[in-house]
Amino acid sequence: MASEKIISFPEAPALFDKLRGEGKRLVQCHGTFDLVHPGHIVHLEDAKKLGDVLVVTVTDEKHVNKGPGRPYFNDALRARTLAALSCVDYVVLVPHTAAVEVIETVKPHIYCKGTEYADASNDVTGNIHDDVATVQKHGGEGRYLGDFVFSSTRLLNRHFETANPAVAEFCGDLASRVTPQQFADAVAKFSGLRVLVVGDTIFDKYSFVKVQGLTSKNRIISGRYLEEEAQAGGALAVYRHLKQFTPNARLVSLLGTEDWLEPTLRMFMPTEDDATVRDPDFVSIIKQRYVEPVSEGKDLSKLFSVNFINADPPKQAVIDRVLGKLEAEIKNADLVVLADFGHGIMQQAVRDFLQDSGVFLALNCQTNSNNHGFNIISRQYRRADVFSLDEQEILLSCGHRHVDFSAELDKLRAHLSARAGWLTRGAVKTIGLDANGNAAACPPLGDDITDTIGAGDAFFSVMALAAARGLPVDLTTFLGQLAGAQAVKIVGNREPISKAILLKSGMALLNRDPAG
Repeated sequence: MASEKIISFPEAPALFDKLRGEGKRLVQCHGTFDLVHPGHIVHLEDAKKLGDVLVVTVTDEKHVNKGPGRPYFNDALRARTLAALSCVDYVVLVPHTAAVEVIETVKPHIYCKGTEYADASNDVTGNIHDDVATVQKHGGEGRYLGDFVFSSTRLLNRHFETANPAVAEFCGDLASRVTPQQFADAVAKFSGLRVLVVGDTIFDKYSFVKVQGLTSKNRIISGRYLEEEAQAGGALAVYRHLKQFTPNARLVSLLGTEDWLEPTLRMFMPTEDDATVRDPDFVSIIKQRYVEPVSEGKDLSKLFSVNFINADPPKQAVIDRVLGKLEAEIKNADLVVLADFGHGIMQQAVRDFLQDSGVFLALNCQTNSNNHGFNIISRQYRRADVFSLDEQEILLSCGHRHVDFSAELDKLRAHLSARAGWLTRGAVKTIGLDANGNAAACPPLGDDITDTIGAGDAFFSVMALAAARGLPVDLTTFLGQLAGAQAVKIVGNREPISKAILLKSGMALLNRDPAG
């Protein structure tokens, strides 16, 4: 029966060790197999001819990164479809994004991919090199099979539309001007940018607890401690996102001299990228959030937050040191990414220096509980090349509760003499417009939300790169939304966004018939 061919990932090592011990020649094919088509069948039949046992390994639905609505078919259906093919001996669902872990499990004699992967430039994830290296490490070899190429993604987008109507309309319109390859080429050009990140470094500490209920005497929440996790937030998080796209990024920030600081900072940034200023009187910023973790049937629940933060601004002598550092660093920068969280480093002299530097300036001026009403972009800044802000921030900037968001965004763009500006509105849409009257409104590109913290920073980081490369407002908006969609699946700033996932998701969404 077909169901007997489906093997769980934990069962796989023992089974394939046994088959190798019996002298069987193992052949492995790996992929998503979201819609099995003639190209897949020919590929699998050709692969089976190369050995005794054909193992098809399938990325499980939690780890498929091809945009909203993917995979179209769930794990059970994809595994069952493949197992029904006579040429397939075993099917294994894989709880990993890449194939390396399951290659280590199968240790195939032959690892097969389609002929399109013979040219490594066609693999936007960059994983094929690691895949083949892992196969070779165990004495196997890679083979590229197939005379023609079908695309499950294009077939699904054409006949089964996996995205919601708003996403499908936006992507169909963009696809009429931008092909998947042009999209990938545009992202590849980010790597040549020399980026200087300036702003407030924040260390996010997530303290995970299990809520037990209310105490009997004081009626306060009682929780059992589980674990803690340190994360890179603020400008340090922006730096880490940018490093996924360009090796040339450095960070200017203001930190204290606490004993814990150096080893913690090195977890997130190497010494060669560190242009921070240290001051013993400055308290390195920690935002400690007490949260109940994700569990079956429950989302991440944030209980309360405690901030370790400076009440007073830095002394002038410290700001002078920051200015000296900026003067030295900005000479080697093509792009300044300014992440102003209103926590100390961005004093007026620093703002003026960056606004007058002549280097392309991407600005994000944030409102938070510590600076609410005080760190308003239209009051703090007079110039930027591009900028982004969220709904609350634009309402504070214009001073009205009910507004025409596009009109207010354009007023702010004019105030800053900016080439373009973006307004992120979370689950509603993101609006982008430029000085030439071009505009874009992109809906969210995913609805699988774990934690919204850091999503705006991810959008801002990728938007800054795209704008600095002169990409049009619609493509820049799309790129930023892809970054945000990826970030909301991550707890806080646990990890930076992945360039490979962004490329894979973006190319999948654009792999469709153009609108009209």
